[in-house]
Amino acid sequence: MASIQHNVASINLEVAPLPPGRTMTEEEFLAWCDEDTRAEWVDGKVIIMSPVSVVHDRLSHFLHSLLNDYARERDLGEALGPEVSVRINSKRRRLPDVLFVANNRSDRLHKNHFEGAPNLIIEVVSEDSVDRDWRVKYLEYEAAGVDEYWVIDPLYQRLEAYALDADKAYQSIAPAEGKIASRVVPGFYLRPEWLWQEQPPKVPAVLNELLAGSKAE
Repeated sequence: MASIQHNVASINLEVAPLPPGRTMTEEEFLAWCDEDTRAEWVDGKVIIMSPVSVVHDRLSHFLHSLLNDYARERDLGEALGPEVSVRINSKRRRLPDVLFVANNRSDRLHKNHFEGAPNLIIEVVSEDSVDRDWRVKYLEYEAAGVDEYWVIDPLYQRLEAYALDADKAYQSIAPAEGKIASRVVPGFYLRPEWLWQEQPPKVPAVLNELLAGSKAE
């Protein structure tokens, strides 16, 4: 019995403590947040990311796979997420569901994070992230200079995409011919009906459509 209690005590000592009931410096956050902890750091406050729904997970995986495969096929860059941290600035570290890094910003990729503003960020809205995704991150990513911000809300079947204009302010990207097209990833677009299915379509079929369209341009 004594040996069992000793082992349990040893295990407990190895578990990272919960963030203290105070603000944390960036150094403290990095020391506390290991690879098994999904958390964001904003103005010294720690935001623990709740487990996502099955719908959210399927959708995020589809978006990441599709965008990454398309970008690599056309040698445009790569898609990352949702475990890659984005250090927006010295006061914020976010975990976007999907981020796209064009070749001309690949030098900002570090071992454990991306530094600055990615070319494109996609957030899939969860029940606990409605205000954060639609309002807080919209303003934050706009101010940081993220060229495009896409918000996908599966609960209300709503897709919105925004691109920075000449004044560095977000303007909505209007749908055309049943799709919303990116301005920073040439030839990439999403059809809303792809997103609201219980199971997203298979990536190879959608990828073939995108690649065929990009060749025709």
